Amino acid sequence: MHGLAFFLFLIIVALTLIITYFASKRTRTTSEFYTADSSLTGWQNGLAIAGDYMSAASFLGIAGMIALAGFDGFFYSIGFLVAYLVVLYIVAEPLRNLGKYTMADMIAARFDDKKVRGIAALNTIAISTFYMIAQLVGAGGLIKLLLGIDYVYSVLIVGVLMTIYVVFGGMMATSWVQIVKAVLLMVGTFIISVMVLVKFDFSVIKMFNEVKTATPLGEAFLNPGNKFKDPLDTISLNLALVLGTAGLPHILIRFFTVKDAPTARKSVVYATWIIGIFYILTIFLGFGAAAFVGYNKIVAANPAGNMAAPLLAEALGGDVLFAFISAVAFATILAVVAGLVLSAASAFAHDFYSHILRRGQATEKEQMVAARWASIGVAILSILLALFAQKMNVAFLVSLAFAVAASANLPIIVFTIFWRRFNTTGAITGMIVGLFSALLLVFFSPNVWSPQPGAAILIGEPLFKLANPGIVSIPLGFIAAIIGTLLSSQKEDNKKFDEILVKANTGINQ
Repeated sequence: MHGLAFFLFLIIVALTLIITYFASKRTRTTSEFYTADSSLTGWQNGLAIAGDYMSAASFLGIAGMIALAGFDGFFYSIGFLVAYLVVLYIVAEPLRNLGKYTMADMIAARFDDKKVRGIAALNTIAISTFYMIAQLVGAGGLIKLLLGIDYVYSVLIVGVLMTIYVVFGGMMATSWVQIVKAVLLMVGTFIISVMVLVKFDFSVIKMFNEVKTATPLGEAFLNPGNKFKDPLDTISLNLALVLGTAGLPHILIRFFTVKDAPTARKSVVYATWIIGIFYILTIFLGFGAAAFVGYNKIVAANPAGNMAAPLLAEALGGDVLFAFISAVAFATILAVVAGLVLSAASAFAHDFYSHILRRGQATEKEQMVAARWASIGVAILSILLALFAQKMNVAFLVSLAFAVAASANLPIIVFTIFWRRFNTTGAITGMIVGLFSALLLVFFSPNVWSPQPGAAILIGEPLFKLANPGIVSIPLGFIAAIIGTLLSSQKEDNKKFDEILVKANTGINQ
């Protein structure tokens, strides 16, 4: 066990628990629990969005992928960044104006139907669970690599901490944990990037020339096609990344933490700048790891390349920087899983319990109790699934979460805001087809089936050849919503749509 890294881990845990303690004193109502009473400023929420979005997959995975696969690793950085243009121009303001606590609130503002709210909540829980399992499995593997703590105990540590943040501190604690994590991550990434540039005499051209000979790929390192051989698979992945962010529940609920739509827009602008700078810096992390750590050492530490950034920190800054970057990676995981627990718990407690089971009649106290128990239930389920999935390659769950979000949530959000004829049947059809088409296509994909033993979960030929279903499931979600609407005998409510159109763009109730 690395003593200094463990010490910094303890400092981060102590800091987050102090944040939770003070946040718990300000979390007594459902509004405070779900949205921090909409009290965050634009820059605070921008930092929190960035902290929520820049997961361990971003920090460790992309750096490792660039180090091992070169140009192809940067596809994720491009997709994640461009996604915020969709969020900024289509989703952020209408969502804040129409919703209250969850995405289902926004849809229910136009379609006051229990089935619509229930399916929207189901999508939220499914997406959050997929994402959370991947994060917890990654957390277990990472902490085991960095500190030597057994996988089971690693998952339990992260699981218990994320439950404490949400149950006691709600959105306020979760937001400030994400803000602290975002600052630490940017500081750590900036320090390593500067140290890499120093090694290359602050010459980007020199860096590009040297990495051509630093890996077994040679000059092909800077060309596409090293990892993603099938152009359709590349397009499918990028479609899911670019469009999926606008449907991710743990990102969408962040827009309810500010007072109004203009502040929501500002927070997206802040987040986009922070995320953009971070993903540009991942180039220096990846290239630096390739040049100063080496392909063989990266693969020996972790075949997927997840240890590239910590190993680069150790190579450039010794034990101190290695310990700091390891602790930052731990904080990254804590912040993301807390946001995921809160989004899933909000969907269950607010949408299922309060609106469907209790028909909107639950008292404030009952809603708070339900929200906290839902948080505990979601956390326990996720921990159990993560323990069960220890031996599985669950990296595909993150891309699946993006594909489901783009296929099941985005069509409904877009049509709710912009299509006058859209109706309840179309909303239900679009969400169901988007969800289950993505799930089925992934089940029959190379992620689950492979003729080579150990390469996937099951042995056999995949019926669907693409690793990511986005190129098929996203159009299916939109088409199903259109067909469901056109074939339905239900008449559109023009007055309701006019109200929604005005409120979505201005926040004014007619």
